[in-house]
Formats: sequence, structure tokens, C-alpha cells
Amino acid sequence: MAKKGDWVRIHKVVLPAAERTAKIPEDTQQVDFEMWVKGTLQNETAEIGDEVTILTATDREEVGKLLEVNPYYTHSYGKFVPEIIEIDKQLRKIMQFGGEE
Repeated sequence: MAKKGDWVRIHKVVLPAAERTAKIPEDTQQVDFEMWVKGTLQNETAEIGDEVTILTATDREEVGKLLEVNPYYTHSYGKFVPEIIEIDKQLRKIMQFGGEE
């Protein structure tokens, strides 16, 4: 359960597919224009899936479906690539001597 003031992430459909302009690619026209945004919960309490109001970091009020409490980044730069170590060694060698080889 989330409570007022918690940092949360919401989801909202900004523009349904049926209302999108014909001036965009056909495959894009067929999907909703969606928004995911984070902010502080303004409702007293809420459960995941509830429609809630948040206040964003830029002081905008947004309404949407509560997805997550205390969201965090989960991206990375991918798996380790051994060749990068060799590239790093070569680059450092070139830079150390000013590239005069």
C-alpha cells in the first residue's frame, strides 16, 4: 500500500489510438500514445492499479494508474564484452604516446 508523499510511478494513456493523427506512420497510428511518470502521491492511500494523483518534480499534477512504489532504474549497458578490455588497452597505449606509431 502506498501513502501520501510516497515516490511512485504511474501510467496514463495520453491519446488513444483512435484519436491519433493520420500524419504519422500507420503502425504508430494503431497504438495508444502512453506516458509513464514519477512523482509524489497526493492520495491519502492507494493500492497498485488504483487511479491516483501525483505531483511531479516539476510541480505538475498528473493522474494515472499506480504501477510502482519507490521506483528505481533497472537499465544497464549490457553484458560484459571481453573485447572491450583489449580495445581499452590499445587506446590507452595510443593516447599515452600521442598516437605516434
